[in-house]
Amino acid sequence: MSSYLAQLDEHQLTKQIQYLLNEGLVPAIEYVHQPDPHDHYWSMWKLPLFEARAIEDVLTEIEACKTAHPDCFVKLIGYDRQRQTQAVSLVVHQPRQDSA
Repeated sequence: MSSYLAQLDEHQLTKQIQYLLNEGLVPAIEYVHQPDPHDHYWSMWKLPLFEARAIEDVLTEIEACKTAHPDCFVKLIGYDRQRQTQAVSLVVHQPRQDSA
């Protein structure tokens, strides 16, 4: 799978996380080995981060998920408690694509 957008650098990712926290959204991390446009279900990494208040809390869990699943795509979502839906969703890690 390839993306039309460049991978976020660390500064851009921290800005996205800060926005998510500022909006009062609940961060959650999901991962999948190979995304499929017909399958929208990704596995959840632990429970949503209900107590996350700092960027570092979220970054630590993203890194833990990437370490545990280096061959998977990792996505950060922001869950809106009021509307009971995902308000933000972005891929924060793509596995290295080895050329054959």
